[in-house]
Amino acid sequence: MKIRMKTTLQAKLLIGLCLGCLGLSGLPARAATYYVTVAGLGGEPDYEQRFTALAKDVEKLFKPSAAGAHVYTLTGSESTRAHLTETMNLIAREAKPEDDFVLILIGHGSFDGVEYKFNLPGPDISGAELASLCDRVAAKRQLIVNTTSASGGSIGALQKSGRIVIAATKTGTEKNATVFARYWVEALHDSSADLDKNEAISALEAFQYADRKTTSFYESQKRLATEHAVIEDTGKKEAVRAASADNGEGLLASNFVLLRLGAAQKAASDPAKRALLEKKEELERKIDTLKYQKAAMSAENYKKQLSDALLDLARVQEELDK
Repeated sequence: MKIRMKTTLQAKLLIGLCLGCLGLSGLPARAATYYVTVAGLGGEPDYEQRFTALAKDVEKLFKPSAAGAHVYTLTGSESTRAHLTETMNLIAREAKPEDDFVLILIGHGSFDGVEYKFNLPGPDISGAELASLCDRVAAKRQLIVNTTSASGGSIGALQKSGRIVIAATKTGTEKNATVFARYWVEALHDSSADLDKNEAISALEAFQYADRKTTSFYESQKRLATEHAVIEDTGKKEAVRAASADNGEGLLASNFVLLRLGAAQKAASDPAKRALLEKKEELERKIDTLKYQKAAMSAENYKKQLSDALLDLARVQEELDK
């Protein structure tokens, strides 16, 4: 996808003026999701083709996912630090606190023991520079998926409250090319990734799917695994291989919807059902939160709150199914 910033801005300004003239500008804005996928420098034709194909695949999945999806994809000669900075600055001007933001990095990374860098045509970009660009985006809920080699070295710079950070490697010293990106994209195609069968694939479910598949790949090839994916979503802890209520990781990721499926995707685009879908997802977030708070609650209080939430969820689902 080619990005022409001036044209994009002019078009959006014109649309805004037209809506104002029609008296529609007073309608409440629905939360949007901004997706940025970057296929970095391959270094050789096979990697270039592979990285570009994965990025284009992600673009095709996210574009029709919801009415409020804003999808930006940088590949080949466009995936420079300058273009990425320009794209991120555009989003920083547009995104609101209630919106969601997703950044997916596909390619090679490097780590010198101190600093992580994402390899791009021309100057590379460091983890600290990526963090600075993401910090300018007002969206309170953010997801960064770094599928590159040495990506574990970027976690310290990228982690922040309200931000999920997923890395293909547990440290910056795992420097071999990764296969995690392939399975991350596959997770978005495969409905079996939806473990709780709520017709939505969350960031946590996609992580778990890709991690399982990556592990199976090395086992089937009878090779020593050179990558171990990790996740961190509290902004203040060490990244973990498996998120759970016990280690406090995974709550935000379990509530972060990456892609809706089937009836849920249709409801997201249907004004008559959108509010019900949002209520359903709010109740699912409440149920997940209760599970993380269970240890600090009395058994009776936990059971009552969980039962009430499940009943409410069943009623909302019944309305959605009509």
